[in-house]
Amino acid sequence: MIAYLGNFADVFPLFNVFRYITFRTGASMITGFIVVFLFGPAIISTLRIRQGRGQPIRADGPQTHFKKAGTPTMGGLMILSGVIGSTLIWADLRNIYVWTVLLVTVGFGAIGFYDDYLKVTKQSHLGFSGRARLALEFVIAAFAVAAVVYAGTGSFATSLAFPFIKEVLLDLGWFYVAFGAFVVVGAANAVNLTDGLDGLAIVPIMIAAAAFGLIAYLSGNVNFSNYLQIHYVAGTGELAPLCGAVIGAGLGFLWFNAPPAAIFMGDTGSLALGGMTGAIAVATKHEIVLAIIGGLFVIEAMSVIIQVASFKLTGKRVFLMAPIHHHFEKLGWTESQVVVRFWIIAFMLAFVGLSTLKLR
Repeated sequence: MIAYLGNFADVFPLFNVFRYITFRTGASMITGFIVVFLFGPAIISTLRIRQGRGQPIRADGPQTHFKKAGTPTMGGLMILSGVIGSTLIWADLRNIYVWTVLLVTVGFGAIGFYDDYLKVTKQSHLGFSGRARLALEFVIAAFAVAAVVYAGTGSFATSLAFPFIKEVLLDLGWFYVAFGAFVVVGAANAVNLTDGLDGLAIVPIMIAAAAFGLIAYLSGNVNFSNYLQIHYVAGTGELAPLCGAVIGAGLGFLWFNAPPAAIFMGDTGSLALGGMTGAIAVATKHEIVLAIIGGLFVIEAMSVIIQVASFKLTGKRVFLMAPIHHHFEKLGWTESQVVVRFWIIAFMLAFVGLSTLKLR
């Protein structure tokens, strides 16, 4: 919205600053933090009153988790308020990529909200039907990817780019819509599985948002993309303010989610933020790089897949408990040790992912 004021820079020279994506990204980050920090306590109080016993705790989980009983969930509402509000203020709303990513964020957030609502009201981990939830996610994701393809240019819009190799593009045709939808849905559910300890998911999400904010800015700038020999995708630079909003809102949420958490993110936040990250990766043509930058989420999801497959095929479990962060808790790691060490892994994987921008 405010980006539109840059059009009047000839009349009011001070407005020229609103033309710069870097300025608006920083302002978006600050705005996102302020919104969550100021309105967070009121949201937490409201959710605590309405939810009563809060999020149900897994009976087979680590014993240390039972002391968290009564903690409200749906904290994703706090994050989404900061992300959406800040994005609407600082991003260029004439940009189709901004609206496409917001569509995924809001759509997946609504699905997660309904799932959280069922879990809280029933006091059970059996929320929304898994098949129905996945079906809705794929519909939203497919629509968003189709919009990205429509906004793209020629065969490049339906092509898969590979890190480290500039010249190779694999044109998937309209099958790319199915592939892109899989990326978005996979990212959303991987983040959802990671969200099991205080602060475990939100910091890696902020790290991924910072990395993809940089990728979006560079990919959307013809000069930087040519210098780095990465594929130029016109318009994706406007996703940087959205990523900035995620970082700011994430920091605000972490203030309340730091151990001992006053509120949990819930599916409302994890599905929305995961889907958003996947949508940005698709828009910027860095789907494979997402698997590197978001490698922690991939590890968490794979641990569940391996655990389930092993138990069904052999009757034995590979891990003491899945997702894998619970495995390390069962081994004797404290919750803080697991969270901080997983943050370190997320940082390192983000650096590796960003290195693909130059190694071409």
